Amino acid sequence: MKRIGMLTSGGDCQGLNAALRGVAKTLYQHYGSDVQIFGIRDGYRGLIEGDYHPMAPADFSGILVQGGTILGTSRQPFKKMQVEENGVDKVARMKETYNKMKLDCLVILGGNGTHKTANLLSQEGLHVVTLPKTIDNDLWGTDMTFGFQSAVDIATNVLDCIHTTATSHGRVFIVEVMGHKVGWLTLHAGIAGGADVILLPEIPYDVDKIAKVLSRRNEMGKRFSILAVAEGALSKEEAKLSKKEFKAARAKMTEPSISYRLAGELASRTGQEIRVTIPGHFQRGGSPCAFDKMLSTRFGAAAGKLIIKEQYGYMVGLRDNKVVPVPLCEVAGKLKTVPVDCQEVKTARLLGISLGD
Repeated sequence: MKRIGMLTSGGDCQGLNAALRGVAKTLYQHYGSDVQIFGIRDGYRGLIEGDYHPMAPADFSGILVQGGTILGTSRQPFKKMQVEENGVDKVARMKETYNKMKLDCLVILGGNGTHKTANLLSQEGLHVVTLPKTIDNDLWGTDMTFGFQSAVDIATNVLDCIHTTATSHGRVFIVEVMGHKVGWLTLHAGIAGGADVILLPEIPYDVDKIAKVLSRRNEMGKRFSILAVAEGALSKEEAKLSKKEFKAARAKMTEPSISYRLAGELASRTGQEIRVTIPGHFQRGGSPCAFDKMLSTRFGAAAGKLIIKEQYGYMVGLRDNKVVPVPLCEVAGKLKTVPVDCQEVKTARLLGISLGD
């Protein structure tokens, strides 16, 4: 009897349930009744506290189109994983739970922080297989993470809808897109949504240059402008600060987010009416799009195959449209940022989209 544990960790996104289903169906197809799958509740917290339950094939029925995660999730920062908290050695507890459950493999679905801990558990001797999820598409070792395309679709729809009201009123709109450290989501949605300005964390902006773009469009008779701004966008002045100085500067910021600060700066320079829209968690909610349902299912099936082959210590990733195993040690701790000369950035510049620099 094969005994498999599964957990979802970090922020939720579309496609988690589809991926769980893909793993389960592959295992049930191969082992039949000779496999027992356990769901671990609320990510690593459940593994630490021993909060798990046996699952049956029926639990994976009808969840392909369901958003969120049927297992629940929580954020457990990696930097706190190896630190005893309230007298609890978290790593030791997770190993104890794994051994108590008599698992043959632990399947983990998550993003960057999740994969750091997954690699740690693998190094501690646990059999681990992981799947890459995040709307940010910032996980090293895979061309695409599931959840990303669904979030792009939602953010693009927001930009599409903003276009009509911006055109009607002749206003400038800033749409703040999720992405603290990387700008893949903002870049893709900005291009697909016809933004006139796209601001990314990887390309520090000059507010005066953005103001000139808006003024030029106004002089050309264009009644509106759309800015797609990553929540982690930063100015050229901020980019020169040390990490400590940057945090101190942002702590003193009175505006609720960078977009509101930017709106004030641009309004004073251009005299134009500027509004801010923040779709926030809408971007990672709801059902997965068809692309993510397909990708999640492919990843789930590939993870099941690794378990069947007893090939542990790997993440399943997408490379050149092929799902391949990627060693966890190559993934953990690496962030896939937007290269300033990537094809998407070049496309934006060819279209005349300002990147704020």
